[in-house]
Amino acid sequence: MHKVTGILLKNILGINKQQFKFSRAASQISSEKANSYNYVIVGAGSAGCVLANRLTEDPLSTVLLLEAGPKDTLLGSKRLMWKIHMPAALTYNLCDEKYNWYYHTTSQKHLDNRILYWPRGRVWGGSSSLNAMVYIRGHAEDYNRWSREGAIGWDYEHCLPYFKKAQTHELGPDQYRGGNGPLHVSRGKTNHPLHHAFLEATQQAGYPFTDDMNGYQQEGFGWMDMTVHQGQRWSTASAYLRPAISRPNLSVAEKTLVTKILFQGTKSIGVEYVKNGQRKKAFASKEVILSGGAINSPQLLMLSGIGNADDLKKLGIPVVCHLPGVGQNLQDHLEVYIQQKCTKPITLYNAQKPVNMVRIGLEWLWKFTGEGATAHLESGGFIRSEPGVPHPDIQFHFLPSQVIDHGRVASTMEAYQVHVGPMRSTSVGWLKLRSRDPNDHPIIEPNYMSTERDVWEFRQCVKLTREIFAQKAFEKFQGPEIQPGNHVQSDKEIDAFIRQKAESAYHPSCTCKMGHPSDSTAVVDPQTKVIGVENLRVVDASIMPSVVTGNLNAPTIMIAEKAADIIKGLPSLQEKNVPVYKPKTLETQR
Repeated sequence: MHKVTGILLKNILGINKQQFKFSRAASQISSEKANSYNYVIVGAGSAGCVLANRLTEDPLSTVLLLEAGPKDTLLGSKRLMWKIHMPAALTYNLCDEKYNWYYHTTSQKHLDNRILYWPRGRVWGGSSSLNAMVYIRGHAEDYNRWSREGAIGWDYEHCLPYFKKAQTHELGPDQYRGGNGPLHVSRGKTNHPLHHAFLEATQQAGYPFTDDMNGYQQEGFGWMDMTVHQGQRWSTASAYLRPAISRPNLSVAEKTLVTKILFQGTKSIGVEYVKNGQRKKAFASKEVILSGGAINSPQLLMLSGIGNADDLKKLGIPVVCHLPGVGQNLQDHLEVYIQQKCTKPITLYNAQKPVNMVRIGLEWLWKFTGEGATAHLESGGFIRSEPGVPHPDIQFHFLPSQVIDHGRVASTMEAYQVHVGPMRSTSVGWLKLRSRDPNDHPIIEPNYMSTERDVWEFRQCVKLTREIFAQKAFEKFQGPEIQPGNHVQSDKEIDAFIRQKAESAYHPSCTCKMGHPSDSTAVVDPQTKVIGVENLRVVDASIMPSVVTGNLNAPTIMIAEKAADIIKGLPSLQEKNVPVYKPKTLETQR
């Protein structure tokens, strides 16, 4: 009897043990299913917000969007987050770690061993919530060059339709402008006399006026396009994310740091992340898409075992795929500020006095109008540095004010300035992991000014700006030169000034270069898929094969628009034979 009872008990216990094992496995599967989506997008920045919107247009596609930073609203209000949404307040967040990764480079040996500051967005909208709202697409030839560099299908005729698809331009649609996209683009409204003086001076110096530097003719000077709509910053969070947020197939998590991509062999199956101090996992049945930008995307690839195998082994990271191009090919734009004292009290100096700032702030909070409703970078242009250069390689932004140390130091006088820098520098850098800790910023080595050509181009930037400022149009405003100062004249003195004062224009790119799978330096193929693994893409500024001629926000949005069609399996939009200006002769510079 005892024996029978013992056998029965053993069997019952055995069955219970099996059932327990089975139910534990089932609950694990169901919790994975609950945390499983078709797509997991890492980064709610300029590219991630676009993808989240476009991929959830299909009600059958489920998307999880993960962002390391906070929302860009407070209690659902933009006014309560005025530091982000008031265009004139942009320097507040540029220098605040709350919404910003706050990166720094290594000591730059060709810039007097200075460590340069690199702000990057860590908030809904990413860097489009921090930037100066300048909407520049780059030159048509940039995209034709991409195609030659191995990004087949990314030439101008395949990219232009996606710039247009993204955009609603306040001046209405034409052959180059979009008329019904989510991204509102406007022209400046201040009509400031110094902007007019600048544009007049550039024509007196022999440069053409262009009525749309994003249209037929980039070359020349004119009024800038800005991502400002009805007096508010129009980030990708405003343009793409908020309109999609109520869709039941979109889930968004903020303050969530993704620490690792999960793999089964070489197949990406999800991500590991930390939220509120807890480590969690999210699974992707179709794809994981990295949209963390030119620093975070290569960093996450390397943390997850994709990169140079030797470097990963040294840090004890198991290698999933040896892909030596990850973090290489780092490109950025460097610029200097040429500053001139103004003899009339018409600059933004008065606007920066506390009592006036309160008045400007209150008007903006009430009506979204006034001096708070623009970033004031309303005019600018592109020129060629010398004869023989086929399309512009120097960019100008004009500002009726003085900026000191990224805006961290208040202006001290009535002054105006130009931000000027070369567009296609030959110096190329890299970034690498500092450690296995996802919270550790990577080592950023832009390798600025490491070639003679770059030094020469910067000299030209200073000389050509001085020539513009010396024109008749500025006569009634022109005081002494503040920076570099009249004592700086020889090439040697100009070079020393540049080494002391050049700063990043905040355009890091190209660290997960798109190219042909046979190219050993490429990281993603022209379909944006990471080479050598499955179900993993990168879609952001890091996949540019080379940096474009201008600011990077508009091209990054275009990349995401085009990638969304690729992911959905749609044929690429294309517009053939769209005319693009070419100089009549290359024998002169202007």
